[in-house]
Amino acid sequence: MEHLRNLLHTSRAERDEAGASAVEYGLLVAGIAALIVAVVFIFGGMISDTFQDTCDSISGEQAAATNSASTADCT
Repeated sequence: MEHLRNLLHTSRAERDEAGASAVEYGLLVAGIAALIVAVVFIFGGMISDTFQDTCDSISGEQAAATNSASTADCT
């Protein structure tokens, strides 16, 4: 009978540990997602400005090569 109690207690402890692991993984995923969102908000404007500057430079070079106004669409 004692062996059965030990067996039940062990399996219950393993289930409790598995639940804790799932919560830990969930918190880890949430933390990584929050970090990605923060990086996008912090560097998003800078990256957008860099792409806009590149597009403007290409548009200006195309206009100079064809002697016409710039009509490139940077979107």
